[in-house]
Amino acid sequence: MATLPSAHFCHTYSPPLPPSSSSSSVSYLPAYSSVHGRLQRVSISSIPRRFVSVKVSQHNAVGLQDGPPAPAFNPIENEAPFEKLKDGLLSAPSSKESEDTAVFNVNESESTVSITVVGASGDLAKKKIFPALFALFYEDCLPKHFTIYGYARSKMTDAELRDMVSKTLTCRIDKRENCSEKMEQFLQRCFYHSGQYDSQDHFTELDKKLKEHEVGRVPNRLFYLSVPPNIFIDAVRCASSSASSCNGWTRVIVEKPFGRDSESSATLTSALKQYLEEDQIFRIDHYLGKELVENLSVLRFSNLIFEPLWSRQYIRNVQLIFSEDFGTEGRGGYFDNYGIIRDIMQNHLLQILALFAMETPVSLDAEDIRNEKVKVLRSMRPLQLENVVTGQYKSHVRGGITYPAYTDDKTVPKDSLTPTFAAAALFIDNARWDGVPFLMKAGKALHNKRAEIRVQFRHVPGNLYRNIGTDLDRTTNELVIRVQPDEAIVLKINNKVPGLGMRLDRSNLNLHYAARYSNEIPDAYERLLLDAIEGERRLFIRSDELDAAWALFTPLLKEIEEKKVIPEYYPYGSRGPVGAHYLAARYKVRWGDVGVEV
Repeated sequence: MATLPSAHFCHTYSPPLPPSSSSSSVSYLPAYSSVHGRLQRVSISSIPRRFVSVKVSQHNAVGLQDGPPAPAFNPIENEAPFEKLKDGLLSAPSSKESEDTAVFNVNESESTVSITVVGASGDLAKKKIFPALFALFYEDCLPKHFTIYGYARSKMTDAELRDMVSKTLTCRIDKRENCSEKMEQFLQRCFYHSGQYDSQDHFTELDKKLKEHEVGRVPNRLFYLSVPPNIFIDAVRCASSSASSCNGWTRVIVEKPFGRDSESSATLTSALKQYLEEDQIFRIDHYLGKELVENLSVLRFSNLIFEPLWSRQYIRNVQLIFSEDFGTEGRGGYFDNYGIIRDIMQNHLLQILALFAMETPVSLDAEDIRNEKVKVLRSMRPLQLENVVTGQYKSHVRGGITYPAYTDDKTVPKDSLTPTFAAAALFIDNARWDGVPFLMKAGKALHNKRAEIRVQFRHVPGNLYRNIGTDLDRTTNELVIRVQPDEAIVLKINNKVPGLGMRLDRSNLNLHYAARYSNEIPDAYERLLLDAIEGERRLFIRSDELDAAWALFTPLLKEIEEKKVIPEYYPYGSRGPVGAHYLAARYKVRWGDVGVEV
């Protein structure tokens, strides 16, 4: 039986299919009909394209993993639709147009993808984006014809960009002998153009350079905005009017933060939509690209033992925990404007919560999944200040080393009240989750680095072994999904210790990824970049998702700032404020990461 290939082992690139109004993951390929003597549209089931191997040539319509190849057909000219331009930027066709004209372009293999990293001289581009693109190239996941352009205000030559990028590239996936050769091939496809982010003339110059590499092929363009949010609109406006593709697709990846509250987020979305259609905007939250986060729905929906238990009837509480063992380290100026609630809770943890708690989607189609996530967010109870604890790390001496306080950062005001730690209790008011506390905890300068989901199940009714061991919390089953580091899925069960007596032990059924799988887990940016190139939107945030998320947190954030709530101070390297434990205790919960080995 054929198996679905993972994004990590691409080896063949599946060209993007024509856009669809509902989702990019439902597409149509032509197959010849001997009855009607014309091209028929064949629907592919709504499986994301990076899970399906597709090869197309002038002589064969489509070859899938399973099933016979489609009969040969003669290409028909002028079948591909011309898409409309909106304010100079390519827009997706309407649903009616997609229905009438969604015929696969037989020349798609002759298309090219131009990837422009806007803000190429920044840390994110150097540390994450370029290495992720190289990893995709190394695994043959990028299209045959592609070009990468760095765009920033810094003056730099192509050679200088390649030298800068080469210092961050590694063949970490495996130890193939052709690493240096592949690296050199990749760097030869990297170029640089210096320009201002608000200059249409400079983007016009970029457009001319892109066209030199695209000549003779259908040009598709992806812009990655690795710049501060105050530059987004200028960059998108200039790209739309001066550097968008005329007869291919144009997509834009936007990095968080997506505003500071509901109002600023809505303003940003409205401004972006002056130049882009919604399906051209790829709002990236890199946590959604984490292997264990993507596996969350697989774990639940493809394993019979879990789905029946996924409700208030069996689950006592759910904990989403994020901790870093370092402080702001010079990034305090940026962080102080947002704080831990905006930086981590409102996006990373809330997105994971929505994926965890959603109902079964109709399909793996991006819109079906995102529809269910929005329903969860809209069902959530508004956050109350009484259900939130904030903290800020202070200086601490340990082992003869003095660790700085948050306000010791030179880029942070001395009187700052910005929280570096927050814990919150959230509730979903629907039939599945009514009354179940979802506890979030996120902080900097804590005792360890981790991101995990902990599902604590209810006590066994009438437990026969209740008198053997008195700590009921320690004898309940718990499912731990460790997102990072050292990825693992652990199910805690009660077990009898071998011997003549009756003594219970809490044991772990442990799926440790490093031990089970020999292949290294791809970086989240690799998965998300590949999805953006292929037009797969499941792991990107839709505008109504963003609105619903901000609607939950904006009233709380305004109350904290207006009342100038003083955070509880905790020592650098500790487990955080004591108040977080009182918050959990209020709902008869014990944090699962306290005093345990997993």
